[in-house]
Amino acid sequence: MFDLDVRSRKPIYEQLVEKLKELIIHEVLKADEQLPSVRSLAKELTINPNTIQKAYRELEHQGYIYSVPGKGSFVAPQAITMNNEKVEKMKNDLIKLISEALYLGIKKEDILSLIEIAEQSVKRGTSDDQNQ
Repeated sequence: MFDLDVRSRKPIYEQLVEKLKELIIHEVLKADEQLPSVRSLAKELTINPNTIQKAYRELEHQGYIYSVPGKGSFVAPQAITMNNEKVEKMKNDLIKLISEALYLGIKKEDILSLIEIAEQSVKRGTSDDQNQ
């Protein structure tokens, strides 16, 4: 289930976070499904339980899992997780695109007018490109 590379430069907890995120995103682990306990996973992977705990904390911080005291960690419902991740990815993509546009000489006012055009098209319920 988990293929961790102990020789990698990437810390084991980060590898574990990525693997668990992948399993959640591809719905191998379903919403509200209980994750293995810290002790059992540490024993299975022969790594320190603190490493597992750190990975679980990171996943909880990112919204992929939630904890129930005395019960364990569970997969968070995916709709919320995926939506938040998509929004963050889109924000990062927009920053890159706007930076490139400014570098290429497009004025801030032109970018803002494009945002207004996009906003108006959303309010009308259409997504037609007006400048093509």
